[in-house]
Amino acid sequence: MSCLRRAELVFCSRAFPILQPLRRLDSSPRSSHVLSSITTQTHWLPYRAYSAMTPPRSDSDLFEYTSGRWIINDKLRHAERRRDFNVDGLRRLAAESVKRSPDDIESLRKLAEGGFNRVFLITMRDGFRMVARIPYPATAPKYFAVASEVATLAFLRSAGLPTPEVYQYSPTPDNAAGTEYIFMQFIEGISLADVLMSDLREGNIIPILRQLVELESKMMSMAFPAGGSLYFTEDLTNIAGGTSGTTARPGIPLKSDKRFCVGPETNLHLWFGRRSQLDVDRGPYENAEEALVRGAEKERAYLQRFGRSLLPFQRARREAYQYKEQQPSEHIENLDRYLLIAPSLVARDPALDHFCIRHPDLQPSNIIVSCSPDSNSYAIASLIDWQHTSILPLSLHAGIPDQLQNYDDAGWDSMTPPSLPDNVNNMDEPQREREVELYRRRLLHYHYVESTRKYNILHYAAMTEPMGTLRRRLFRHSRGPWEGETLDLKVALIQATENWETLTGGGLPCPIVFDPDDVRETMKLDAELREVDEYLEVVRDKIGVGPEGWVPTEHYEEALARSKQMKELALAAFEDEEERALVAAHWPFDDMDEEDYM
Repeated sequence: MSCLRRAELVFCSRAFPILQPLRRLDSSPRSSHVLSSITTQTHWLPYRAYSAMTPPRSDSDLFEYTSGRWIINDKLRHAERRRDFNVDGLRRLAAESVKRSPDDIESLRKLAEGGFNRVFLITMRDGFRMVARIPYPATAPKYFAVASEVATLAFLRSAGLPTPEVYQYSPTPDNAAGTEYIFMQFIEGISLADVLMSDLREGNIIPILRQLVELESKMMSMAFPAGGSLYFTEDLTNIAGGTSGTTARPGIPLKSDKRFCVGPETNLHLWFGRRSQLDVDRGPYENAEEALVRGAEKERAYLQRFGRSLLPFQRARREAYQYKEQQPSEHIENLDRYLLIAPSLVARDPALDHFCIRHPDLQPSNIIVSCSPDSNSYAIASLIDWQHTSILPLSLHAGIPDQLQNYDDAGWDSMTPPSLPDNVNNMDEPQREREVELYRRRLLHYHYVESTRKYNILHYAAMTEPMGTLRRRLFRHSRGPWEGETLDLKVALIQATENWETLTGGGLPCPIVFDPDDVRETMKLDAELREVDEYLEVVRDKIGVGPEGWVPTEHYEEALARSKQMKELALAAFEDEEERALVAAHWPFDDMDEEDYM
């Protein structure tokens, strides 16, 4: 029995005064370590909370992260998010961007803190409002990320999609503010996340999802000459010329508008830690096969240069590996296997392999809606937060957005329209809250798929393509940062060999083979670790923290106390001193050294 399972059983069997569940925001700045310094996905605070942040006591408050704390590596997480800048310089640049004087600015205050940026609201004396966004020091790739997001917003806005207008930007810190920044339009409205907290009427939710799918359909129908990320040609020319302190080969211009070009992909996985130091191809993908292999080639190059034996980063999983360090050579072997089969993963239907653009984090908090006072109905006002947007083949982009899907709900037929239990109003509050949350997840999943089936036929075809999900898993795991485990990629490779004909259409035989005993042991380990992950989620819920240990500031001390109690109970459940020492040394909610995982 795993240490977490023992801790959960002991914890549940006793009553403690602090065990009232903490309410966790869905705005955790990191959804998993994937990139320890910051999240793989940008998570914004609920839009309605923007105006609720405490006014700064001093300029220092503008530089610090104040939206929450972490029970794991709290000092490190805050250090990664501290960004000093020249406040007067930022005010002056902001005023100039909208043809105003710095004296016209009434206030500059912190609006929100997401996974990658700090957002400020600037209000003029005449009531005009605008947004300033500054990336954290750990955000990568800094120049590419800022330049690409600005170009993406401008391109989509010119095509009629609802994105914020950009007034001015700088992808380098060489300016009066001493930091990279984007000045943009302040969007009036509330987030879909807020709507879902107060209004679950299908008559309101279904139209929003239909509008969202129609916007995606418009995006996915846009043709791009290559894969990667979008830039203004001038910005990428500056990069290619080395004027920004980094380099890339020239981009491929858009035929429809030469101001824009496709250049290096800004997906954070590809730039995390020392990966930005690699001298590898930083150009666009000229075809689908290049898109499939370039990330795996970069991760292989990273491991060959920087790889060393590591314990799994996820400490709850180390027990299944007998607390032994894992070798990078094992992941290199699986990357080589992937590279052998990658050419066969190109979708057989050419319609599913055209390069298209898609929002990188389509969660409810990034969908801003406005409410019509006449009809009391909602319309999408803007889609925000386009940092790290990729242009990829549709077959690799396809799928239900993570924050809208409900695949883990084993008790529900996803083809059946969801409904609340008839007796929901007679349930006690905790049970009623669980049922409402379950209904919310099912509602979003079902109607997103239904709307996609009706209004984005090509995406629906890619979503429902046989083995499409496996292809995307292979692609995702091959380019993800190695963190002391190769299991996810290896399991996907094994499944590829078992479903080769359906996956590729047959023709060429599968170029990789696994020993049956190896397959058996691998799948056994996978099943064991799935169970560990489930227990870990239960324990997190009981402590009251997000996957990376994030918690609202007001609940920090209580969550820390729960974590300490949970550890004490877990250790007390072990009689063997050596086993107890191992559990203590690898407890998943203590601070740890992350340097070797960069």
